[in-house]
Amino acid sequence: MEEQIYIYHAQMCKMLSHPKRLEIINLLRDGEMNVTDLSLKLRMSPANLSQHLALMRDRKILTTRKEGNAVYYRLTNTRFLQAYDILREILVEQIQHDASLVEKIT
Repeated sequence: MEEQIYIYHAQMCKMLSHPKRLEIINLLRDGEMNVTDLSLKLRMSPANLSQHLALMRDRKILTTRKEGNAVYYRLTNTRFLQAYDILREILVEQIQHDASLVEKIT
Protein backbone atom coordinates (compact mmCIF):
# COMPACT_ATOMS: atom_id res chain seq x y z
CA MET A 1 0.00 0.00 0.00
CA GLU A 2 2.74 2.49 0.98
CA GLU A 3 4.62 1.81 -2.26
CA GLN A 4 1.48 2.54 -4.29
CA ILE A 5 1.12 5.90 -2.56
CA TYR A 6 4.69 6.78 -3.60
CA ILE A 7 3.85 5.81 -7.16
CA TYR A 8 0.72 8.02 -7.15
CA HIS A 9 2.71 10.84 -5.56
CA ALA A 10 5.38 10.61 -8.27
CA GLN A 11 2.72 10.57 -11.00
CA MET A 12 1.10 13.66 -9.49
CA CYS A 13 4.44 15.49 -9.36
CA LYS A 14 5.15 14.51 -12.97
CA MET A 15 1.75 15.85 -14.03
CA LEU A 16 2.49 19.14 -12.24
CA SER A 17 5.93 19.46 -13.84
CA HIS A 18 4.70 21.42 -16.86
CA PRO A 19 4.56 25.24 -16.55
CA LYS A 20 1.28 25.54 -18.47
CA ARG A 21 -0.41 23.06 -16.12
CA LEU A 22 0.71 25.14 -13.15
CA GLU A 23 -0.64 28.20 -14.90
CA ILE A 24 -3.97 26.41 -15.45
CA ILE A 25 -4.19 25.68 -11.72
CA ASN A 26 -3.52 29.33 -10.93
CA LEU A 27 -6.09 30.55 -13.47
CA LEU A 28 -8.74 28.29 -11.95
CA ARG A 29 -7.99 29.66 -8.48
CA ASP A 30 -11.03 31.94 -8.56
CA GLY A 31 -13.42 29.46 -10.12
CA GLU A 32 -14.28 27.58 -13.24
CA MET A 33 -13.44 28.66 -16.78
CA ASN A 34 -14.34 27.32 -20.18
CA VAL A 35 -11.85 26.07 -22.74
CA THR A 36 -12.16 29.19 -24.91
CA ASP A 37 -11.35 31.56 -22.04
CA LEU A 38 -8.49 29.36 -20.82
CA SER A 39 -7.09 29.15 -24.34
CA LEU A 40 -7.11 32.93 -24.72
CA LYS A 41 -5.54 33.60 -21.32
CA LEU A 42 -2.86 30.94 -21.84
CA ARG A 43 -2.21 31.98 -25.45
CA MET A 44 -2.32 28.41 -26.66
CA SER A 45 -4.40 26.50 -29.16
CA PRO A 46 -7.52 24.74 -27.91
CA ALA A 47 -6.11 21.43 -29.22
CA ASN A 48 -2.90 21.77 -27.20
CA LEU A 49 -4.82 23.00 -24.16
CA SER A 50 -7.23 20.07 -24.40
CA GLN A 51 -4.31 17.63 -24.07
CA HIS A 52 -3.22 19.30 -20.82
CA LEU A 53 -6.78 19.47 -19.51
CA ALA A 54 -7.41 15.80 -20.30
CA LEU A 55 -4.26 14.76 -18.43
CA MET A 56 -5.24 16.88 -15.45
CA ARG A 57 -8.76 15.49 -15.50
CA ASP A 58 -7.40 11.92 -15.66
CA ARG A 59 -5.24 12.64 -12.58
CA LYS A 60 -8.36 14.05 -10.88
CA ILE A 61 -6.92 17.55 -10.54
CA LEU A 62 -9.78 18.99 -12.60
CA THR A 63 -13.44 18.22 -13.03
CA THR A 64 -15.81 19.44 -15.73
CA ARG A 65 -19.35 20.43 -16.40
CA LYS A 66 -20.96 21.03 -19.73
CA GLU A 67 -23.26 23.93 -20.53
CA GLY A 68 -24.49 23.81 -24.10
CA ASN A 69 -21.40 23.39 -26.26
CA ALA A 70 -19.06 24.88 -23.64
CA VAL A 71 -17.08 22.71 -21.25
CA TYR A 72 -16.14 24.35 -17.96
CA TYR A 73 -13.18 23.22 -15.87
CA ARG A 74 -12.58 23.69 -12.17
CA LEU A 75 -10.27 22.31 -9.52
CA THR A 76 -11.56 19.15 -7.88
CA ASN A 77 -10.00 20.14 -4.57
CA THR A 78 -8.97 23.67 -3.62
CA ARG A 79 -6.24 22.23 -1.37
CA PHE A 80 -4.16 21.99 -4.56
CA LEU A 81 -3.91 25.75 -4.22
CA GLN A 82 -2.35 25.41 -0.77
CA ALA A 83 0.32 23.09 -2.19
CA TYR A 84 0.80 25.43 -5.16
CA ASP A 85 1.19 28.49 -2.92
CA ILE A 86 3.58 26.80 -0.48
CA LEU A 87 5.83 25.60 -3.28
CA ARG A 88 5.79 29.05 -4.86
CA GLU A 89 6.75 30.66 -1.53
CA ILE A 90 9.67 28.25 -1.20
CA LEU A 91 10.84 29.10 -4.72
CA VAL A 92 10.65 32.84 -4.05
CA GLU A 93 12.69 32.36 -0.86
CA GLN A 94 15.30 30.41 -2.83
CA ILE A 95 15.50 33.11 -5.49
CA GLN A 96 15.87 35.81 -2.83
CA HIS A 97 18.60 33.78 -1.10
CA ASP A 98 20.44 33.28 -4.38
CA ALA A 99 20.16 37.00 -5.17
CA SER A 100 21.62 37.90 -1.78
CA LEU A 101 24.57 35.57 -2.47
CA VAL A 102 25.18 37.31 -5.78
CA GLU A 103 25.05 40.73 -4.08
CA LYS A 104 27.69 39.61 -1.59
CA ILE A 105 30.03 38.56 -4.41
CA THR A 106 29.68 41.76 -6.42
